Amino acid sequence: MYSCKYPHLFSPIILGGTFFRNRIFASPTGYQFTNGDGYVNDSAIAYYSRKAMGGVASVASFQCFVDGELGKGDSRHICLDRPDIDQNLVNIASGIKPYGAVASMELQHCGMFANRESVILSAESSGLAYGPVGCELDGRIIRQMDEEIIGRTIRKFAEGAAMAKKLGFGMVTLHGGHGWLLHQFLSPSVNTRKDKWGGPDIENRARLTIEICKAVRKVVGQKFPIEIRISAVDGFEGGYGIEEGVKIAKQLDGFVDLIHVSAGYHENQETFTLTHPSLFLDEGCFVPYAEEIKKHVKTHVAVVGALSEPEMMEDIIASGKADVVEVARALLCDPDFPKKARAGREDEMRKCMRCLSCFSNRVSYGRPYCAINPESGREPDMRHDIPPAIRKKVLVVGGGIGGMQAALTCASRGHEVILCEKNPRLGGVLRCEESVSFKKKLGYYLDQQERFISKAGIDARLNTEVTPLLASQIAPDVIIASPGAKPLKPDIPGIDGANVFAAQDAYVSLEKLGQNIVILGAGLVGVELGLHLIRNGRNVIIVEMLDKISDGGNFVHILGVKNEIRKRGLEIVFNTTAKEITPTEIVCETDGVEKRYKADTVVYAVGQAPIRAEAIALGECAPEFYMIGDCVQPRNMASTVGEAFIISRDLGRVF
Repeated sequence: MYSCKYPHLFSPIILGGTFFRNRIFASPTGYQFTNGDGYVNDSAIAYYSRKAMGGVASVASFQCFVDGELGKGDSRHICLDRPDIDQNLVNIASGIKPYGAVASMELQHCGMFANRESVILSAESSGLAYGPVGCELDGRIIRQMDEEIIGRTIRKFAEGAAMAKKLGFGMVTLHGGHGWLLHQFLSPSVNTRKDKWGGPDIENRARLTIEICKAVRKVVGQKFPIEIRISAVDGFEGGYGIEEGVKIAKQLDGFVDLIHVSAGYHENQETFTLTHPSLFLDEGCFVPYAEEIKKHVKTHVAVVGALSEPEMMEDIIASGKADVVEVARALLCDPDFPKKARAGREDEMRKCMRCLSCFSNRVSYGRPYCAINPESGREPDMRHDIPPAIRKKVLVVGGGIGGMQAALTCASRGHEVILCEKNPRLGGVLRCEESVSFKKKLGYYLDQQERFISKAGIDARLNTEVTPLLASQIAPDVIIASPGAKPLKPDIPGIDGANVFAAQDAYVSLEKLGQNIVILGAGLVGVELGLHLIRNGRNVIIVEMLDKISDGGNFVHILGVKNEIRKRGLEIVFNTTAKEITPTEIVCETDGVEKRYKADTVVYAVGQAPIRAEAIALGECAPEFYMIGDCVQPRNMASTVGEAFIISRDLGRVF
């Protein structure tokens, strides 16, 4: 007989008068999917309905701005007072509800951060914005909200909530955190007004938020749930701590149905990767805040932040630390994880690595491409079945992340798959990082892919290097070559010394490394290795020829990396060239001046060279031939996994 392993997590809850089927809510992610015109497109419908399909109890929308003139961040944002926006947004709720989830609309106002785009686009524009107090920000004069603007803002939130209910949304989420308007009013360091709307008294600073809650309640009724997201702590020097977060929650107690506990200040780089927890933070890093707040309020409490383990989620609910868990990136990584957890198939759950690839890709390319889930950001393409594949014999060369994904996708399409890897394990070069403390989820992912391959009927051949002769003997219909890349070795005297290692070798040879280590290259590989070595008690200096760290295309993750650099005291010397390596030191040059650094060990992390010739040599061994991943050009995980998935998914079509 079936027995649910997580009975508290999958117990229903009633908020207001609304039934929620479990305690897992999809929190707002901000992905709007517009064409630049402020209206959502079909991608948004597919994106949000896919979350609902996976088994969550509620799906929150992107941020909907209640005041298109004074509250939006830029012209692309969804504004609830835009003409005919109701006919556009109704499709979001309609896409969520049929799967049994409650659709929630997030209501937002940027306050003093509104209309920054206009400053950039037009020198004549004022970049009009209002905040709790007048100030200068981003080269603009921010005006203090007077009674008229405050009244307008309260009315706009109420009108937005009324629209949400009319369009079929079953809840509204007021954004009261992360440095936006309501948080600005709640913050003692920002809201220094002298009237009833601010100052030292929390009652005054909370007044605007409470008046908005009252106005929203009036238009939606008692049975319609209202959620509010707050920052329990600011998370930066000079900001408030949990004591103030508790005071804020106590003010809101009874005015809403769910207090959603988050943290941080979106517009502060120091806390950006707190609000969006980086891989350096602990799992469930906001749970202690929620637990403390719950001691002081009667209102139900939700918690968000670095949650991906169902065991932890169950404990949070069972122990009363919170009543609801909210997840964002975990659902990008695996939208089906609620169903998998409920069915006892946890080993099949993709677990978010918190690499922030999704966020970075969303900003750069308009799609939240996940590093390990190739369907993320491609939801419209995944909504419908594609024609059955003509079965083919596929040889996949290379068992790294690209090769493993290609093999699994080909097998799922019914092809006969042979996967050859020249090393004794699958996983490729990333296996060197599987024991790094802040990359545990990477090791989990690689092991999981290996397990999936063993269950998929794939003929996996380890310690097997594919030559043209072997490929011809196998006689495949298709070859997918993914042999990867190898470390670039800089041309420096002494580079072949016994005390010199490539970065990937240094990871797995800690016992061979000295106490004083110099790393050549301040890209992500070198910097993350440096942080790892410091944690293991080594003295580390990084030497970089350029004037900055290279983010490898993930400019969001690098914010968390920079925080760790400060915390751990990792020294990086820029504009510096290595000239010679000796057994005891490295000779460098900075601005024409020679410098010497003590170095028992030197590690180079200056890039990768594609293993291209070996792949090209297989090109005439099969009617169809594809090269993917680093052997074409070194790239990040999301690009490699996505490319492997798309190419393999289309194999076997008639052409």
